[in-house]
Amino acid sequence: MLKKIPFSPPDVTEEEIAAVSEVLRSGWITTGSKTARFEQELADYSGTKHAIAINSATAGMELILKVLGIGENDEVITTPYTYAATSNVLLHRGIRPTFVDTKKDSFLIDEQKIDEAITAKTKAIMTVDIAGVPVDYDVMRKVLKAKNREDITLISDSAHSFGATYKGQKVGGQMDFHVFSFHAIKNLTTAEGGAITYNDNSFHGKDNLFKEFKYTSLQGQTKDAFSKMQAGAWKYDILTDGFKCNMTDIMAAIGLVQLRRYEEMLRKRAELHTVYSQILGTKEWAILPFEKNDEVQTNYHLYTLRLKDFCEEQRDRVIQKMGEKDIATNVHFMPLPMFTLYRNLGYTIEDYPNAHAQYANEITLPLYSKLSVEDAEYVAKELIECVEKI
Repeated sequence: MLKKIPFSPPDVTEEEIAAVSEVLRSGWITTGSKTARFEQELADYSGTKHAIAINSATAGMELILKVLGIGENDEVITTPYTYAATSNVLLHRGIRPTFVDTKKDSFLIDEQKIDEAITAKTKAIMTVDIAGVPVDYDVMRKVLKAKNREDITLISDSAHSFGATYKGQKVGGQMDFHVFSFHAIKNLTTAEGGAITYNDNSFHGKDNLFKEFKYTSLQGQTKDAFSKMQAGAWKYDILTDGFKCNMTDIMAAIGLVQLRRYEEMLRKRAELHTVYSQILGTKEWAILPFEKNDEVQTNYHLYTLRLKDFCEEQRDRVIQKMGEKDIATNVHFMPLPMFTLYRNLGYTIEDYPNAHAQYANEITLPLYSKLSVEDAEYVAKELIECVEKI
């Protein structure tokens, strides 16, 4: 009998539902005390001095660029192996992304090729933590130091890696800025949402970076809605042409409950990751995803399996056959130069052979904290059947 296995439903309990109901009954549903508390708890969890909660990781990345004045005529180095959001925000700012290929047999950007891509116009480097696996942050800093370019801002698209660890510390304070996603399919969700974490509130000479992030996320307005609603306190100023990307108390209420449950959710994900690896590790054709070593541990966001010696067409047939069994799988990611937008900008996938090789035979298996061990075993066994019939 076939089982229906979705790809990544959110892990939401009655506790989150009750927390949202409490906010709805409170009379205040947008940015307020819940958001402020969520920001503090995010900073505490990630071991950083500051956290800014916003409505998406995409908005967070663009907010950093905006506040730091990085835009037209500047260069930003990033990876073609990511979701479009990472580089779309550069296009919004009038920046043509400088793509650097991944390392061979890796989903992560090649730090040594970054060294070669740096020019006098480079203002920032945006690395991407894929599937919950952090890049080597210390190596990134060593690259800049060796080039005498420590003026370059290091931004980590850590959308996948909230709760991962790097050299014994939670991800969040290793680069100049980390940006997390709390989208519905992420390990920790606020339905939509994200956060920026960082340590230096005087970064690049800023008087109060936290304050600047906050008002720039509110159309450049000096008072948030809660402050303006106080009797007689309507008057405000507009300091910059900001965005509208603040997090609401409804979203933060979900996030606060998820944070309390998060370590147990990670434990469940780790258990499922192990189940997949134990079953698939017996197969010569299975290239298992990274889990951990002495310095880095994933947060088990995605199970990014690769099928040895498979081409893209064969991989797609496996996905189709799994779909016929009502098992949803995915691919993370199609490299950006393969999309129409980026092809029309002059990029070609042939310039990024390592990224293409990773993509061509990658299949992402369902992995979420509500998935049972029995269902994970079922997925793995059905996958083996599909692969070995191709």
